[in-house]
Amino acid sequence: MIALIGLGAQKGDLTERGKTEIFSADRVIVRTGKGTAAEILSALGVKFETLDGAFPRTRSFDSWYKKAAAFVLQAGKTGKVAYCTAGAVGEDRCALSVAARCKNAVIVGGVSKAERALELCRLPSTSFARVSAYELNETENLTLPAVVYDLDDELLAGDVKLILSDRIGEETRIFFVRGGKAKKIRVYELDRQREYDETAAVVVPALPLLEKNRFDIHDLENIIRRLRRPDGCPWDKVQTPESIRMNMVEEAYELVDAVDAGDPDKIREETGDVLLQAVFHAVMQEERGAFDLTDALTELCEKLIHRHTHIFGKDKATDEASALSVWEANKKKEKGQDTFSKAVNDVPVCFPACMRAQKVQKRAGKSGFDFSSVQEAESKIAEELQEWRHAREKGDKEAEQEELGDLLFAVVNAGRLAGVDCELALKESVQKFARRFTALEEAVIADGRDITALSPAELDGYYQRIKETEK
Repeated sequence: MIALIGLGAQKGDLTERGKTEIFSADRVIVRTGKGTAAEILSALGVKFETLDGAFPRTRSFDSWYKKAAAFVLQAGKTGKVAYCTAGAVGEDRCALSVAARCKNAVIVGGVSKAERALELCRLPSTSFARVSAYELNETENLTLPAVVYDLDDELLAGDVKLILSDRIGEETRIFFVRGGKAKKIRVYELDRQREYDETAAVVVPALPLLEKNRFDIHDLENIIRRLRRPDGCPWDKVQTPESIRMNMVEEAYELVDAVDAGDPDKIREETGDVLLQAVFHAVMQEERGAFDLTDALTELCEKLIHRHTHIFGKDKATDEASALSVWEANKKKEKGQDTFSKAVNDVPVCFPACMRAQKVQKRAGKSGFDFSSVQEAESKIAEELQEWRHAREKGDKEAEQEELGDLLFAVVNAGRLAGVDCELALKESVQKFARRFTALEEAVIADGRDITALSPAELDGYYQRIKETEK
């Protein structure tokens, strides 16, 4: 039989039931002989054994906890064992592991170290997350406000400091709790205190928006909600999904420009602007009762998991091509694209025409309806060029526009089959022309001439010289 006893955060917290379970046990075990748990048991005159040095070769805290739980479970097979922990049972991973594997274990919860820390800071306990400093690095997303207890080592304090500095800023004021006292310090001072022991904790209270110097996506969501209120910003509160839809396109292109420029500062700024547009749309849809930001993030995460079955499932992928193949197959299944035409028509209409043409051709080509070679596609360019010329000769403007579209489509086809990103190729050609034209005009002005008075041959002469200079 096993009893899991929370001894409380300090002397005097142990309940009568806890004492009864301890005194009736054949063996009493504590994690360590140093600290509150050992002091409380010694004051009771109870003989106990510790796990100090029991598992000297463990590689991590997780490994240690597993071995400790196995030790307690084995001990419980030969008699009644009381495993005692400082604070509450729920704050000890070994105790929780034993409780999960021994369904008939007796549990005496105890007063938690986190609760005691909050009492000392005179803060309500209902909204605070609680995590041991030993487990903080394994916590993927520390929810604030929070209490981090078991801060019994300077190195641990340093780790917590780094995490909090990144999350809320090193100048932010927090509470440091130890030995029944609480004081306010700044985050950067967390590993500069005189002493640390198992009574030490850090309490991070909720921060008002205007006092923050680090923010997360939920802060952005709350800011947009505030701007949308009746007493909010006159511009933001009247926007609709339709009125700002093109803003996302503009911001996405600005992010691409920043990436092309290789400017990390600009990339950071434009990434934020793209997030702003996404969260703005989520907030407006929440107002309409359609969905909220959590719904959007949930769908995104589910999509990433379901499409990466070579990571989260049983599929295999050994290189980039096979990974992409798994992704495409899962995407097709997810979207119900059981025909090639459904995949073709799923390409967004609002894409730039060149990009959309290439994606439509690629998806249609998977059915086998495609040119057999670049050379075959090139012959189509000549055919479409001739048809465009014929339409121009007839003076049929409607046919001329249609045939020009066919000609451009044929050029994209040839480029695609040659392995060229046609959207990028055209973008770079436009940039190149703009750069050369700027240099041309500067050269004309430097010669003291009027660009509008030059003949086509003279302008071409300047242009050719600019090209030669670039080479």
